Amino acid sequence: MSFARAAGILLHPTSLPSRGGIGDFGPAAYQFVDFLAAARQGVWQVLPLGPLGYGNSPYSSTSAFAGNPLLISLDRLSERGWIDRAKLESGKSDGSADPSRAVEYDQVFARKMPLLFEAARNFLRSGSSEARSSFEAFRSQNAWWLEDFVLFDALRARYKLACWNEWPRELAQRNPAALDKARNELADDVQIRSALQFAFSEQWRSLRRYAGQHAIRVVGDVAIFVNHDSADVWTHRELFRLNGNLEPEVVAGVPPDFFSKTGQRWGNPLYQWDVMKSHGYSWWIQRLRWATENCDYIRLDHFRGFDQFWEIPAADPTAVNGRWVDGPRDDLFVQLRESLGGLPFFAEDLGYITPDVHALRDRLQIPGMAVLQFGFGDEGAHMYLPHRAAGKVMYTGTHDNDTVVGWWHSGAAEHERRNAEAYLGRSDDGIHWAFIRAAHCSPASLSLIPLQDVLGLGSEARMNTPSVYGGNWRWRFDQGQLTGEVAAKLALLAELSDRVPKPFSTVPDDTFYA
Repeated sequence: MSFARAAGILLHPTSLPSRGGIGDFGPAAYQFVDFLAAARQGVWQVLPLGPLGYGNSPYSSTSAFAGNPLLISLDRLSERGWIDRAKLESGKSDGSADPSRAVEYDQVFARKMPLLFEAARNFLRSGSSEARSSFEAFRSQNAWWLEDFVLFDALRARYKLACWNEWPRELAQRNPAALDKARNELADDVQIRSALQFAFSEQWRSLRRYAGQHAIRVVGDVAIFVNHDSADVWTHRELFRLNGNLEPEVVAGVPPDFFSKTGQRWGNPLYQWDVMKSHGYSWWIQRLRWATENCDYIRLDHFRGFDQFWEIPAADPTAVNGRWVDGPRDDLFVQLRESLGGLPFFAEDLGYITPDVHALRDRLQIPGMAVLQFGFGDEGAHMYLPHRAAGKVMYTGTHDNDTVVGWWHSGAAEHERRNAEAYLGRSDDGIHWAFIRAAHCSPASLSLIPLQDVLGLGSEARMNTPSVYGGNWRWRFDQGQLTGEVAAKLALLAELSDRVPKPFSTVPDDTFYA
């Protein structure tokens, strides 16, 4: 699928300067949409929005369908009468009111979840008849995923976050009598968690409508694999490669490469693609239909895994002894196209990608990605340069990269800086603006810039360092950094981009390399 040409910003909602120590769908999110509109941006890209699992990573979620309750705005719940505003004001003395303070997840969970639970109890006890009717409609329409998730979530809390296969055997095996007993015992807890999913859905859909009213489309993100400790694996065990102890027999990752001698062992259970095919890929159809109902476009993470995936014995501590195994390839996407009416996706196809993967993406007419930071290492990096980005989605960097300024000062080799200056020219307003100009004036369909690069921030604002546990997903910005001057500069670049769509298209590949 081709996308209407547009410029946009990559920013996860947790980075917004909201109340309570973490960004959410409250006033700061609407102010950010106003900034995007003033800056003539047409796209807002977010990371996955699911409830957090291992390492507080948005890519490590306990559900492929549920929402992260920490993204629910207490301010908006207060406006709806779910909780007294005085309850929210009482937490200011602990530092949580600082809008740019990095996210401290342990503190946020301890402080915000009790308030969210209190708000949900209030709603269930005294919500208006109209609101309760909307809640019941939400429960009915989403029962296909909601009932299993809220029970899973409640049981996970009961057993102190132990993985589901460590619960009592009858619950791990989903014995019907044991499930009915748990539902009765946890009825109040399940109702509260259902109400929070309702609040998440209401707030996200409202924010997305507001973005649409300002001609801003939302790009979501779907990770190819899911956590073993998730409602999805617990509910659909037959779709995953599990052994008799309900543990993964093989896990996902990537093989050894230049960056890691032992590869990356992600630990996600692998799919039984033959079983999924026999079911008509119904779980994947539900998953991506749900994603496209909640976002306009979807980035498919680790697209290579749909062609071939790296299968690692679960007992192995590294990825060294893995092997490549064929994925579903075209077969899955034919089913998706028939069911969804189209494929509004683009592929994360970075790193070492085989010709077969490119051929699959081309057959499906799914755009790939280009990351400008990767374009200056050697002649093999030409594929990431703006003049080669026709039909792609162009980035200065992604959530896994250092910021442009951080890369320039501490990550880039001398020959990369020399090549970048030869290609981009010297910039009086900073290397980050040189990168943004090149990306926005490329022939790419979408040009998406992390907000950190727009603001010219250094490595202290990096969102994630892959394979490093701890310290990630914490960055937040101050609303005062989104000045009218920054918006005006982005708006001017967007206007120039519209006027000159392919300024680099005739540049020979080897012109700029020393």
